[in-house]
Amino acid sequence: MEPGLAVKVSQMLGPLPSALAAPSIWYAAVLVPNRNPGGNRGTLSGCDSPTGTICHVPVAIRRGTDRFVERLPGRLTAHAFSFGSSYDAEHVRFGPMVCHDDHLLRVGEGFPPHDHAGLVIVTWVVSGAVAHSGPGGDARLEPGQLGVLRTGAGVMHAEVAAAPQTRFVQVWLTDPDADTGAAAAEPSYDVTTPALPPGELVPVATPIPGASLSVVRLGDHQTVTIPAAPQTHVFVSRGALLRSSLAEPLHEGDAFLFTDEPDTELTAGVPSELLVWSFS
Repeated sequence: MEPGLAVKVSQMLGPLPSALAAPSIWYAAVLVPNRNPGGNRGTLSGCDSPTGTICHVPVAIRRGTDRFVERLPGRLTAHAFSFGSSYDAEHVRFGPMVCHDDHLLRVGEGFPPHDHAGLVIVTWVVSGAVAHSGPGGDARLEPGQLGVLRTGAGVMHAEVAAAPQTRFVQVWLTDPDADTGAAAAEPSYDVTTPALPPGELVPVATPIPGASLSVVRLGDHQTVTIPAAPQTHVFVSRGALLRSSLAEPLHEGDAFLFTDEPDTELTAGVPSELLVWSFS
């Protein structure tokens, strides 16, 4: 998100694989015995992927420690998917999600004015505060607030930490209008503050058709049911999940990637917050 960074998704990512499949990242031993927990490449029966990515992975885990890390003065960023000079064909996208970044900023640091096009960018503030400037003027996002930037055919914006230890999670989704060649909508920026009753999975945004974000805050040993969907991305923004039949414990920064999974129960080991994306 530095100035001059790629405007188009294709410029940012380089060549995309032809199949939009969940990446083969990590398998729970109880599901796939004798697999390497560090990740596997290969082809399942009836599946042929030119990138070497397994085409159908029901349950994958992207460990926070396996993300691409970028360190700059006053900023630490963990990229879950290929970004800039970090490219891995197995970690390019998940459905319309082409970027999942976890930013930690010192106050006054961030991303000066830069441009985007053909994206819908969703920001969730975990701690601190983010000062945003762009369409609609200036805005300030506090913890538990959501910002949705629709870039249309092109927009300039900036994001700067307005408080110490600012941390926010940002997701870039491909804009379906850009993919179909339809006329792009005017750029816009909207801020919402959803009510989050403890233990309840709350839908907070549907930024593009077929893509919805829900948030749940769990107490110690509280359980939530993640509804079935063609693709589901569950990110642990705070806390940790207990060991289950799916995996060893998940910690802050880890994520589940489900493909065609039924309803799934997840239990927090400590007070936790989950960001849940569902793609139809």
